[in-house]
Amino acid sequence: MKVLVPIKRVIDYNVKVRVKTDNSNVDLSNTKMAINPFCEIAVEEAVRLKEAGIATEIIAISIGDKSCQEQLRTALALGADRAIQIETDLQPSESLDSINIAKLLQKIVEEEEPQLIILGKQAIDSDNNQTGQMLAALTGMPQGTFASAVKVEGDKVNVTREVDGGLQSLALNLPAIVTTDLRLNEPRYASLPNIMKAKRKPLVVRSASEFGIDLTPRTKLLKVTAPAQRQAGIVVKSIDELVDKLKNEAKVIS
Repeated sequence: MKVLVPIKRVIDYNVKVRVKTDNSNVDLSNTKMAINPFCEIAVEEAVRLKEAGIATEIIAISIGDKSCQEQLRTALALGADRAIQIETDLQPSESLDSINIAKLLQKIVEEEEPQLIILGKQAIDSDNNQTGQMLAALTGMPQGTFASAVKVEGDKVNVTREVDGGLQSLALNLPAIVTTDLRLNEPRYASLPNIMKAKRKPLVVRSASEFGIDLTPRTKLLKVTAPAQRQAGIVVKSIDELVDKLKNEAKVIS
């Protein structure tokens, strides 16, 4: 079984995000970047499938400029066998829409013919939660989104999904697409020996232009603003004063 794992380079979730002074975008200068946490869970699940003797090869793929090779090397250190970077020539202020990413991934799926595609349910920067579903539509593969458990049995993959009403169990025919939720697993740390080995694993760079896809953004970022600062609380002297402020100032009761 060949497993394809798309990953995305995002701001490390431990870092406080800064907005540019002109509100044009998020300030990435001197900012620590990392693999999107949901993508990291996807890599871990693929590695566990290989350790269980189910998967035979894991391919990590990322779309972006040369900087995303750092995250691909991390995926290789975590257990991926080889990596593919699809290099784009977008301006720093531009970003790919989910549909464009899905179309690029579709081309790689057609070439590599993986039996299972595991990717994060969403990226923590855009929070779109679209790429996995769009890729499933483009490839015609069955999909199991928001997976909290994944089990491969023969030519099927059983996926437990987290939905509003509880848990939903699906049996998908392979090849299939799975998007990961937080409770699927806990990603491991890359050991120093594996980090050194990752430097010798193959990483192929492909140009996005060779796939013949129109990557013109369909959406435009107008403005980015930081969340309003939380105001300090106040001390009230009586219940009547509290009710009055909740009703007339906060307007949370009537």
